[in-house]
Amino acid sequence: MRKALFFLVFLLAAHLRPSAQEACPVRITLLTCSPGSELYSIFGHTAIRVQNSTQGVDEVYNYGTFPFGDGPDFYLKFIRGKLPYYLEIESFPDFVYAYQMEGRSVVEQEVLLDCAHKQQLLQGLRINALPENRAYRYDFLFDNCTTRAAEMIYRHAPGQVATAGVIPANRAQAPSFRKLIHEYLDRGHQPWSKLGIDLLLGARIDRKTNNREAQFLPEKLLQGIAGATASGQPVVGPVASVLQMPPLESSAPITPLLAFGTLLAIIAILSFVPLRAIRGFMRVFDFVLFAVTGIVGVVLLFMWFGTDHRDCADNWNLLWALPTHLVAAPFLRRDRRWVHWYLLATIFINGALLPGWVFLPQQLNIGFLPVVLLLLLRAWLIILKPHYNAPENPAA
Repeated sequence: MRKALFFLVFLLAAHLRPSAQEACPVRITLLTCSPGSELYSIFGHTAIRVQNSTQGVDEVYNYGTFPFGDGPDFYLKFIRGKLPYYLEIESFPDFVYAYQMEGRSVVEQEVLLDCAHKQQLLQGLRINALPENRAYRYDFLFDNCTTRAAEMIYRHAPGQVATAGVIPANRAQAPSFRKLIHEYLDRGHQPWSKLGIDLLLGARIDRKTNNREAQFLPEKLLQGIAGATASGQPVVGPVASVLQMPPLESSAPITPLLAFGTLLAIIAILSFVPLRAIRGFMRVFDFVLFAVTGIVGVVLLFMWFGTDHRDCADNWNLLWALPTHLVAAPFLRRDRRWVHWYLLATIFINGALLPGWVFLPQQLNIGFLPVVLLLLLRAWLIILKPHYNAPENPAA
């Protein structure tokens, strides 16, 4: 009789265990928001949604907030890479409404942890949201709103997490960080933003990514975690739509290559027009060209050595954006030997850069190619073709 009673209790417990699992009041989902039309939103967004049916809670843990306009030091901190980001808790209806106003879709994947692990994940989120813990040093590639949300889920999974492949398994075919960034900028028709990013970010982002690193982008994380497993069990459920919006439409603007290429063609023609007015214009243009290029070089040096932006280091754009151009610009028309030697050196550097453009350890933006040709052309004419740059008064 005792054995029969024990067996009945065992069966009842086994039967009730799934019911207790299903009755867990906490539901956690990973939210993925589609890219927007502005640069700050072009890569999409990730957040974690927490619902508690017994407490009537429906809130979002958002690692992507920052104190915009918070005092005069905001832009200085942003430029120097010292701007803190925060974990913010906001109501789910407010979160969705904001994306509805931006015309961006939102999907979710339910986190398939048991109730105990869900409670641990929720506790971890609440600890992160404490005033002393909510701020962190943002890193676009390795520590952003997407990587933080993913790591919170993986950390509380019952075992080592293996994600699905989002890039080719062959290391030789794996994309670099830069190419992954280009994918979104090209899709969003952001050629000038692409030019700026390629100008500021150095060779460090040209190394190949591995599968987990590639998931710093929200859509890549969505794909990777969709097939993720821990202890042989799926980490999340299928993708479900939360907010479905029509695709954003954006027109293709004039590209930097077209704009700078047109400028190169115009200057090349004007360089051989022997009119006084044109000569005067070219003197001003040469000063502006070399001065602006020098300023760009100074900015690149500052971003490399004067900020905490690690990805701005090792910038090979400094081969053509020489900071010394800023010093040389006022003396281009002076008949001084050092100016001629300086221009000859820049001709050699830029001339060597052209055939080596595709072999450098950093992918340079093709939009800068006309600028390099402009620097070559004007330096060559200043040195070797003085009759094209003669002063307005022939007797002088």
